Amino acid sequence: MSIVRLEGVHREVGDFVILDHVDASIAAGDRIGLVGPNGAGKTTLLKLISGIDEPDGGVVHRKRGLALAMLSQEAHVDAAFIESASLRLAVRSGAKRLEELERRLRGLEHEGRVTEPEYENLQHEFAVKDGYSLDQRVEAALSGLGFERSDWDRPPTNLSGGEQTRAALARLLLSDPELLLLDEPTNHLDLGALEWLEEHLSRRHGSLLVASHDRTFLDATVARVWELRDRRLTPFRGDYASYARQREERDIRAAEEAESRAGAISREQELVQLYRHQRKFAKMHEHEARLEALQPLEKRRSDAKLRLPTEALAGGQAARSYESVIRAEGLVVGYRSMDAAGATGRAWAAPTAPDGATSSAGATPPEATVPAATVPAGPVAPTVTPVARVPWLELRRGDRVGIVGPNGAGKTTLLRTIAGELQPIDGMLDLGRNVQLSYLAQLRDLPIPGATVLDALLDEMPLTPAAARGHLARFLFRGDDVFKEITALSGGERSRLELALLFLLPSNLLLLDEPTNHLDIPAREALEAFMAGTDATLLIVSHDRRLLEKVCNALWVVDDGLAVPFDGGYRAWRAAVADGWTAKAAAEREAVRLHGGRSAAPGVRRPASAVGTPSSTAGARSSAISTHSKPGGKATSGNGATRAGLPAPAPNRQLEKLSKDAYRRRRAQLDEELARLTERKGLLESALQDPSVHGNFVELRRVSGDLAAVNEALAVAEEAWLEMEEAAP
Repeated sequence: MSIVRLEGVHREVGDFVILDHVDASIAAGDRIGLVGPNGAGKTTLLKLISGIDEPDGGVVHRKRGLALAMLSQEAHVDAAFIESASLRLAVRSGAKRLEELERRLRGLEHEGRVTEPEYENLQHEFAVKDGYSLDQRVEAALSGLGFERSDWDRPPTNLSGGEQTRAALARLLLSDPELLLLDEPTNHLDLGALEWLEEHLSRRHGSLLVASHDRTFLDATVARVWELRDRRLTPFRGDYASYARQREERDIRAAEEAESRAGAISREQELVQLYRHQRKFAKMHEHEARLEALQPLEKRRSDAKLRLPTEALAGGQAARSYESVIRAEGLVVGYRSMDAAGATGRAWAAPTAPDGATSSAGATPPEATVPAATVPAGPVAPTVTPVARVPWLELRRGDRVGIVGPNGAGKTTLLRTIAGELQPIDGMLDLGRNVQLSYLAQLRDLPIPGATVLDALLDEMPLTPAAARGHLARFLFRGDDVFKEITALSGGERSRLELALLFLLPSNLLLLDEPTNHLDIPAREALEAFMAGTDATLLIVSHDRRLLEKVCNALWVVDDGLAVPFDGGYRAWRAAVADGWTAKAAAEREAVRLHGGRSAAPGVRRPASAVGTPSSTAGARSSAISTHSKPGGKATSGNGATRAGLPAPAPNRQLEKLSKDAYRRRRAQLDEELARLTERKGLLESALQDPSVHGNFVELRRVSGDLAAVNEALAVAEEAWLEMEEAAP
């Protein structure tokens, strides 16, 4: 039986038609995903179904007494929510009927009327609605959606906008309506909260209509898909993956039919002209009628897709970086009081510093438990707030690494430190030679120079209007769209503009913080296709599980105040977590492997090598100064690590036996490293025999230095291989 039915629903704003004669119905127990490009009318349709908005034509029928609730993209919480004494009570108030039953039962108990039929009836309803587990369900929703126990007693007025949205979602789930309408519910959720929400919705018995760009979420929660496209609604059976297959098949058939129709139209046009020339008007009118029947009554809007460029607008291809792109050891990331902790940069490309350019900051011992500390800086000692510690991480040329972890763990802080927006608090951070990085920030609330989209591009780079418009067209800013005011851009349009600015200058290292935020599914797929095909090294913070699984070949996990590597994709990591894997245990195993369980240099203070400093000019573009190795290709640190990324082994220590899987992975990694270094050594030795190298002192010194570094790296790799064999299972 239908609980909601739409008949000929029409909605327009001004002269623009959003929905055109939409017919659809929702049955009891239906689980429907609503998909379509940004601006297709998904939010408008949800508002019409909920009764928040009314159609300009047609009618929306709802079952009498239907209990429905809707979560908007940005929750507009009511006074009862805001005025609650604590977050726990605010969420609990979602179960209004249960709270009312609870009050009435307590009143009857206080009056001694527990033997009356009214008390028995109320108690039965309370039990059927699972009222006795209400507090447990409130706590489960708060924990599942990422709220720490310490947050439960905070007043809702002290929550951020994202936290209020998550709390509103928890409250909505507690209300358990017959029809639940969700508009982009995965916004502001980390991976753990996403998985909890999926599990909760899969167990729910009521009807669900959810608009989302998260394909993995849709696959886990819906059994039907509604597609909004060209103002019309088309239903599909199955989850998102089934819909994608059916849509592709329909598009192929439509393209074939369009091609066939175009040929038929061309033939009919030729016949009309022929019979007109021959003055055979009866035949001419006959073919004119056929031509009119073939031509569509309304031209379909072109399905323009995001097209990311393979080369930057200025400079073409980026230079080839050295093998080691980023290397961090004993690194502590966080904020100093002089840092604008809430500020974030925009998309920008950093210039490569001259060889050997480095900067330093005061340090505290990396093996410390990272308490808050102070660092002298003139007359006022700024407060230092550590966020995460990095025992050891390395990013190599061509890697595609995703940074994952719960909200607030320090993912963005780590990325900003690598980008040069934040100074390291302690430890070593090294960017390899020839690294040209571009950084896309997550929080893009800072103003972009320029009044319009076109102005923003021209302010970043002097271009001809034609070249600027051609570049913007790749990012779906066509025609008058380039004259849109930046302040009036939607979230998706803002994201596309940020991407357009990102691709102005060449780069071989892309630092991307939630790049798919606000992008619709076609744009996400275009971005994924670019990432899969680019030669650039990628470091991506994302909660988009489909992107992580399709693009990233390894992960950096930030959790429990630590950032550690994980050799595998998203699914492998989640399976490992289910088997008991933790960042802390992984860091302990890595410490044993690197230093026998000890710090690299106990009691020795090592300077924090910074890759850059925040811009000192207000409103100026952020910049990062890449640090490079010393001449000869060797980047040194406190424990004598080399550019090969393999630390010097600590002698005379008891080695922990490796598991079979760990041994196999480690052996494959070392075999690959030894083969690479041996090949590199052969090339350098051949270069030394080249007379042109002998005749060029600068080139001879470079090749000799590189060969010395490779020989040292080979020695370290061979030592690590022997050590690995000793730890064989």
